[in-house]
Amino acid sequence: MQFPRRTLAKAAFAFVAAASLGSAAFAQGAFPNKPVKIVVAFTAGGPTDVVARLIGQKLTDKWGQQVVVENKPGAAGLLGSEFVAKSPADGYTLLMATAGNLTVNQHLYRNMKFDPVKDFSPIAQTAAVDFVLVTQPNAPFQNVKELVAAAKAKPDTITSATSGNGGAPHLAAALFENAAGVNLTLVPYKGTADAVNAVLSGQTQLDFDAASQVMPHIKAGKLKPLAVLGQKRSALLPDVPTMAEAGLPSYNFSNWFGLVGPAGLPKDVLEKLQRDVADVLKDPELRKKFEGMGLQPGSGTAAQFEALVQADAAKWGATIKAANIVAE
Repeated sequence: MQFPRRTLAKAAFAFVAAASLGSAAFAQGAFPNKPVKIVVAFTAGGPTDVVARLIGQKLTDKWGQQVVVENKPGAAGLLGSEFVAKSPADGYTLLMATAGNLTVNQHLYRNMKFDPVKDFSPIAQTAAVDFVLVTQPNAPFQNVKELVAAAKAKPDTITSATSGNGGAPHLAAALFENAAGVNLTLVPYKGTADAVNAVLSGQTQLDFDAASQVMPHIKAGKLKPLAVLGQKRSALLPDVPTMAEAGLPSYNFSNWFGLVGPAGLPKDVLEKLQRDVADVLKDPELRKKFEGMGLQPGSGTAAQFEALVQADAAKWGATIKAANIVAE
């Protein structure tokens, strides 16, 4: 049986096209088939950078493909965040974001060139940061209830150090004022180290800060912890109550890190990233290192992470407005 020449030509073209598509798919391979970049919008050596490098190394081991951490600091994290938001949505450029990047900055900076909620694909919350309220061991208040009573008796007389306007200690203190119905005098310093030194020296009476920053001084007996600020007790301070346990049930200060990519990541790439990051976060070695840094390893689905971002954005918007906080 003979076929018309036109039919043979069409069949030959279809075969060549199918072969070409198959070759292209084979050449492209499964994600990732080249190095993946995790951008950190802050300087090297900080907690965001350390978390990114620990997770990046575990993903390198899992994938057999290098994961590179690149620091792009500047403008309170805006520069690195914008870089990732405007990168190709292929999974090869990711951002180790902070609560500040995704939920706070939008309420402090009016001229942002990206939307911190709409311009990213949430992958996973990677860690929650343990924060703690500390004071001097000889302070006139020895627990949260006594602190609230003292603050109500003499408004604006109790001082608290912050690392600068809009920083995590400032927001934690402002949230405390709202929850307790008190007015503190917030004293801004140039950074976390200066804020910790201020309460150590007695320049201020309180500091709401990351557990990792104050733990050496707590162990040395130079600072007294009054409460942990999140919903769970810290592994570093198992005997210290949460703020809710200490008498303020509505208080929950959540500072966290989370991995995101540009909006519009392909579904298969996004699902692989979510699965593999979730597996990495279960790694016993990584979890032990996190807990030693005052970090609680992340858990939950991408949908839960997205809901956290949206809820915190609303919470911090209201808190910043009520406290009249402006960026420096």
